[in-house]
Amino acid sequence: MTEQKEYPCDVLIIGSGAAGLSLALQLAAHAKVLVLSKGALREGSTLYAQGGIAAVFDENDSIASHVNDTLVAGAGLCNKEAVQFTAEHAKEAMQWLIQQGVPFDQYQDQDGKVKYHLTREGGHSHRRILHAADATGKAVQITLVEQVKQHPNIRLLEHYHAIDLITNADKSRCLGAYIWSQQVRKVEVVRARFVALATGGASKVYLYTSNPDVASGDGIAMAWRAGCRVANMEFNQFHPTSLYHPDAPNFLITEAMRGEGAYLKRPDGSRFMPDFDERAELAPRDVVARAIDYEMKRLGANCVYLDISHQPADFILEHFPTIYAKCLSVGLDITKEPIPVVPAAHYTCGGVMVNLNSQTDIANLYAIGEVAYTGLHGANRMASNSLLECVVFAQAAARHILSQLASTTLPERLPQWDESRVSDSDEEVVITHNWHELRLFMWDYVGIVRTDKRLERALHRVELLKQEIQDYYSHFKVSNNLLELRNLVVVAELIIRSALERKESRGLHYNLDYPRTLSDDEATPTILSPNQP
Repeated sequence: MTEQKEYPCDVLIIGSGAAGLSLALQLAAHAKVLVLSKGALREGSTLYAQGGIAAVFDENDSIASHVNDTLVAGAGLCNKEAVQFTAEHAKEAMQWLIQQGVPFDQYQDQDGKVKYHLTREGGHSHRRILHAADATGKAVQITLVEQVKQHPNIRLLEHYHAIDLITNADKSRCLGAYIWSQQVRKVEVVRARFVALATGGASKVYLYTSNPDVASGDGIAMAWRAGCRVANMEFNQFHPTSLYHPDAPNFLITEAMRGEGAYLKRPDGSRFMPDFDERAELAPRDVVARAIDYEMKRLGANCVYLDISHQPADFILEHFPTIYAKCLSVGLDITKEPIPVVPAAHYTCGGVMVNLNSQTDIANLYAIGEVAYTGLHGANRMASNSLLECVVFAQAAARHILSQLASTTLPERLPQWDESRVSDSDEEVVITHNWHELRLFMWDYVGIVRTDKRLERALHRVELLKQEIQDYYSHFKVSNNLLELRNLVVVAELIIRSALERKESRGLHYNLDYPRTLSDDEATPTILSPNQP
């Protein structure tokens, strides 16, 4: 067997978004850090985050208010300790980002003093959102990428896919990971004192998603296979309006368009939102998403339509230049015709269970950002708390890792990856077919509106798929699509099992068989353990 390439390091960080890069920069003065990126270093959900980051900077605002707003949005399922911890550390986290060079918007007040411009988003009772125009995530990502590239203690491996975590025999300590190079198509090994998962969410498990292609739930699946518990996987946030066009996947149509008078219409041109809510198109995000989902299922339609063409063309061009240009690039003139839209899976509120130090159930293994369940989001994520969670918990993880670094030894040589009994596949069509089947039945059966019958059908199908994929995995060499599919089927099963556990409708989970919401005293997080029979 050929000797495999091995990378020893103090800390392996799997993922290169806001969470992973923030952690790397916090550690690098004292530790040798290896950052693994599945795609290009800039690619990931952080890059596409349009909103901002919540923190109390206004003298009329308070941490107590931020906490209360988050608890209300979380629909009774937030961990109050995690919410308090996040809000208390928010300003410190933002000041760190400012020190790194993130260009948050500023203005001069009447006295000529320069201040940060704070905006307000849904669920917030005060202006507390720091932002960089309407592309805050891009500003954060570009800034952090430039910083990590310049640091001598940070090594970057781009286009590498983590396969599995390596633990000791009783799964009590993480020792490293097997990784696969997309360029040389070889499996390599990382030995590390500590490993941090910062792989983002799992929205690619659905047919329609606002997320980039890399959001395939890798960290959640890897942690589950290693022995970690997960929580609240049934709570998937859907954005109501994503452009429905094969040449423009993952493109969101902002809710501001409905705020400026756009109508949602059926394929026959009739409006439907007044039938669902007195606020019509201005109803909250989850209400609009459920209404669209209902109409699409009732009519068997592929999409509905968002129409602002009744407004003057100059008005549309002034308010929505980016959307106008994007739609025009695929042959749609929004000043003259409606936009085909569908809801899209947007954010994974559940994930790998961690404490306030970002520690998982396995020693020396951490999880940060959308991959993790901290308890901050509860049953529904509030706008601009997600990037905040990335930075706050990256700082918490860094503090804890640095406190343990001197007393933690680097693991000895790890077992080599054995592919002596596998071959190259000539049946890639199997992966493609299973990929489409999984995302389609998740959309149809485990989407915005659920029933027990749909969930049970989905569970039956996912169990069959899991068996097929495992059989394929055991016979053929790994590939990018195979690794992602293997992870997605695990995450799909976790979402389905979590949804079946919840006998109520709450936040982002809506089950027609249980429309009632239990009292907050009765409601608890849905926790799944790989050690359960």
